[in-house]
Amino acid sequence: MTKLRRRFNPTVFLLIIFFFNSVLRPALALVEGGEGLEEEFTEELLLKPLPDRKVLAHFHFQSSAPPSIANGRHHRLFPKAIAQLARKFQIRELELSFTQGRWNYERWGGFDPMSAANAKPPGVELWAAFDLPLNEIDHTWKNLTHALSGLFCASINFLESSAAYSAPSWGFHSNSSKLRYGALPREAVCTENLTPWLKLLPCRDKTGIALLLNRPSIYRSHYHSQRLRLIASEFTGIILEQALTVVLQPTMRSNSLASSGYGFLQPSWSISSLFGKEVVGQCVLAKTSRIFFELEKDLAFKVDKLQPLSSWNTSAFELSGIPNSNIRELNAVKNLGSSVLYVFEVSNSNDHIPLDVGIRWKIPLVWSCPHAPFHMNRYLMGSGNERGSIAISLRSTHLHERFSKASDGCAVHAVIFQVVPWYVKVYYHTLHIFLDGKTQIISDVVRKMKISPSEDKLSPGSMELLLRFPCNIQSATLTLDFDKGFLHIDEYPPDANQGFDIPSALVTFPDFNCSRSYQLDDSIHYKSPLLSKFQEGNPVQTYTEVLLVPLTTPDFSMPYNVITFTCTVLALYFGSMLNVLRRRAGEEERLERTKASEKPGLIPLLLSKLSSKLKIKGKEPESSPSLSTSSSILGPKLLTKVMLVGLLAVIWNYYLKNG
Repeated sequence: MTKLRRRFNPTVFLLIIFFFNSVLRPALALVEGGEGLEEEFTEELLLKPLPDRKVLAHFHFQSSAPPSIANGRHHRLFPKAIAQLARKFQIRELELSFTQGRWNYERWGGFDPMSAANAKPPGVELWAAFDLPLNEIDHTWKNLTHALSGLFCASINFLESSAAYSAPSWGFHSNSSKLRYGALPREAVCTENLTPWLKLLPCRDKTGIALLLNRPSIYRSHYHSQRLRLIASEFTGIILEQALTVVLQPTMRSNSLASSGYGFLQPSWSISSLFGKEVVGQCVLAKTSRIFFELEKDLAFKVDKLQPLSSWNTSAFELSGIPNSNIRELNAVKNLGSSVLYVFEVSNSNDHIPLDVGIRWKIPLVWSCPHAPFHMNRYLMGSGNERGSIAISLRSTHLHERFSKASDGCAVHAVIFQVVPWYVKVYYHTLHIFLDGKTQIISDVVRKMKISPSEDKLSPGSMELLLRFPCNIQSATLTLDFDKGFLHIDEYPPDANQGFDIPSALVTFPDFNCSRSYQLDDSIHYKSPLLSKFQEGNPVQTYTEVLLVPLTTPDFSMPYNVITFTCTVLALYFGSMLNVLRRRAGEEERLERTKASEKPGLIPLLLSKLSSKLKIKGKEPESSPSLSTSSSILGPKLLTKVMLVGLLAVIWNYYLKNG
C-alpha cells in the first residue's frame, strides 16, 4: 500500500479526467443521437401590409431541446422553467395565449396559415394534453394552472375549478381524449404578462429581433396576441414556440394621402416608424435570424399584371433595403395568384448598418385577403334577466366556387365547439337550424353531436356539433334557448353590474386546409421554423365574439346601509341606557336642589302666583310647599325611572343569551 500511494501521480489523474470530458463524452453523445443533441434557437419576423391600411407584424421564436439525459439538469438555450414544467406535469402538448382585441376575419383574412394558427379569442385561452392516466389529469390540471399563473403573472389559477374548464372529445382538437380546455375572456393583457414571456428568450429583448418589442407600440395596436406552444416527446425532445402577433396602424405621411381615380395610396412605413427602433444585429445565440416581407396572393397578382415581381423596386412599390432573396408560393390556385416572400438576413446588419425594412407605395392598389368558407357571428336574443337565446350566424363567402375540393359532392362541413358557464342554463333540446331563413330538420344538418350539460357550481356545459351545409346556401343560423341562474353573493365579481362573459365559440372547417409551400433555393440552406409551420398547414378555424350576459345582480350597497342604520340605533340606545345606569340618585337630587336654588322651578312659581291671587281676594293660603318638599317629591319618580330602565336591560340581556 505504501508503494501504491507513492506511485500515485495527481497530474496523470487530471489528464485522464480532461481526456474523458473532451474526447470520450462528445463521442458518446454523437453515438447516442448525433448532431441533433444540441439545443437550437431561431428568431424570425414576418411583415405584411393589410388591405385596410394597417400592418401585420408576426414575431416567431423557437427553442428546442433534444431528448438527452445530459440536458436534463443544465440548459444553455432552452428555458429551464419550461423544461421542468413539461417533465413534472407530463405534458404532451400545451398552448397558452394572451390576446387583446379581436381578429378581423373579413379584412385581415381567415384562410391562411397566419390566421389559422395565431388568431386567438380575447383574454386567456389555455389547453393542454397530458400523458397521464385519466384519473390523474384533473389534479394535474389544477397544479398546472397555479404554476402558469405564477410564471406569467396572470389569473390562470381561476381555471383550477371544475366549473371553469371542460374536457372536449373531438370538437376542439384531434386525439383529445386526455385534453383539458379553459378560457378567461375578461383577463386584461398588459406588460406584466409580456415581461415573463420575454424572459424565456435567450437574449430577452436586449438584442436581435426581440429588440423591436417596444411596449407602447405593442399596446396601442388594434390587435395583439402573445402565444406559447409547447410540444414534448421522448423521441423529438421539447419544442417551445413563442409567437407575438400585432396589427399596427402606421403613421400617415404626406404622400400617403395622394389619390387617383382608383383610390388612396396605402401608407408608407418602415420598422423604425412602427416600433421606434431598428434592427442592429441578431441574437448571438440564434442559429438563424430573418425578416420576411410578404405580399398577399391578391396583391401579388395585381402587381404581376403591372410588372413581374422579380425585383424589390417595381412600378407599384419600393422596398427600403435590398432583400437577400425572394421566394414564391408553389401550391397556388389558378386565377388567384401566389404570395411572394422577400427574405432579409439579420446577420448582415450591425450598429453601423442597421436593417430598417419598409415599403413606399407609388400607385394606389386595392386588394383583399382570402376568407374562410363562412363569416361567423354570435349574438344574444331576448330581453330581461330571466331567459334568452344564443344565436350563431354563418354567412357564406362562396369559397367553394374557387376550390374544386369538396367532400360528399357539394357540401361544406363545420365543427362547432362552444363552452357555456354553469350559470347560463342552456336547453340543448331547443336547438333550431335555419338555412336561408327556412327551418330545417335537425337530423338533415347535424351529422354528429356531443352534449355535456352543465352542473350547478360543478362543471360548465359544452356542445360539439358536426354540421353539413349545402354549397349553394347563403346563410345559416343556429339558436339555443337558456335561462339565467342565480349566484351566491360571494360568487359575484367586483364589477358584477357590467355582466358576465361567455367564452368565444370555435368553428372549424375540416374540409379546408390552409398550407403554403415555397420554392426554396438549395444553395441557401433555409431551415425556417416559420415556413415549416406554413407548409404543415392547419384546418381553417374561426373564433366568434365574446358574449356579455347580464344577470340578476343584488344591491351590494344595501348591507352597508342596514349595518350603518343598525349600528346608529344601537349606539344611541345603549349609550343613553348606560348613561342612566351609571348615574347615581343622590347626585341627581343634589343637582336638582342646585338648579332650584339658582332659579325657582315650575311648581314653586305656580304656587307663588296662586298665593298672590289669594292674598288679593283676602284669603290666606293654608300653606305653601317649600322648595325642599318639591325636590323630595321628584326623588322617587327619578328612582322609579332608573329601576325601570335597569329591568329593561336585564330582560334584553336574557333575551340575547337565549336567542
